Amino acid sequence: MAELSPVSWTNLVKGLRKLGFDGPYQGGKHPYMIKGSLVLTIPNPHRGDIGVALLSRILRRAGVTKEEWLER
Repeated sequence: MAELSPVSWTNLVKGLRKLGFDGPYQGGKHPYMIKGSLVLTIPNPHRGDIGVALLSRILRRAGVTKEEWLER
């Protein structure tokens, strides 16, 4: 079974869009993405990759399984 790996901010946004999220929108200190009534706060854009631990937390809050993320 494949494991999660670090992703760039751009690939995070592209992946979430493929899973039905709209955005990112700027709001307060961090951008956010929306899917239905769910508002998902995402990290600010930066050069480094988003690590596996943070990616896992984002996916959990988004209600996306690891398998759904890897299949996108």
